[in-house]
Amino acid sequence: MTAPRFDTILLTGAAGRLGSVLRRGLAPLCRRLRLTDRVPPTGLAANEEAVVAALADAEAMLAACAGAEAIVHFGGVALERPWAEVLDANIRGSYHVYEGARRHGARRVVYASSVHAIGYHRLEDRIDAAAPHRPDGLYGLSKCFVEDLGRLYWDKFGIETAALRIFSSFPEPADRRMLWSWLSFEDCIRLTVAALTAPRVGFTVAFGLSDNLAKPVDDRLAGHLGFRPQDSAEPFRAAVEAKVPAPDPRDPAAACLGGWFVNLGHPDDAAGGG
Repeated sequence: MTAPRFDTILLTGAAGRLGSVLRRGLAPLCRRLRLTDRVPPTGLAANEEAVVAALADAEAMLAACAGAEAIVHFGGVALERPWAEVLDANIRGSYHVYEGARRHGARRVVYASSVHAIGYHRLEDRIDAAAPHRPDGLYGLSKCFVEDLGRLYWDKFGIETAALRIFSSFPEPADRRMLWSWLSFEDCIRLTVAALTAPRVGFTVAFGLSDNLAKPVDDRLAGHLGFRPQDSAEPFRAAVEAKVPAPDPRDPAAACLGGWFVNLGHPDDAAGGG
């Protein structure tokens, strides 16, 4: 039996949609998988332990990082939300994760970034990871901040970061956009494991997509991670196209990588804020 590569891995957002999926992929890699979220993760395996903590709670998050050799940071608000929520969970919370890594000696962070950090780039631009940030909202802006935070902590403190710009990770494609933006759950696991186990990461930005027919981004700058997607949206194409009307190609949501996020207004207006 192969010995685990890590003693302890910390997984934030462990009770969320992707965190729940990642648990089975991460557990074989470590002797202890420490799970954190605002709510208790359920159904703990033999090598899992749970820590209930909010990302905005600096003391709790610093303590959760103690002893972790690697951190898989998938916690935070996952959609466009009012500024106060984005600031606390995604910006302050991610700073606490990186400070926990620095203070406790974690060697690598795998961060769930997002397409929404580059949401205003157009599909036909076919950008690579060197393209500038173009966030499509406050949520996307928070992803830009944490990508830059990861670069700072690599340059200044030697903590590696793989920032995974996840597009649409769901059980199966739900609309026509997902025919190119889909990342299967199994490929999400493969991508995260590749980012954890690659010999060298430094600071790397990778695009999280399955092997779909249309490829609107170029992931060559993350080739050293060794991620090879094995799933594709093509088996779902006929069913999706039969039930979902074709979008207006003039709609910014159809033209831009960020999809419908680009058409959203300021979330504080919807929430009654200033």
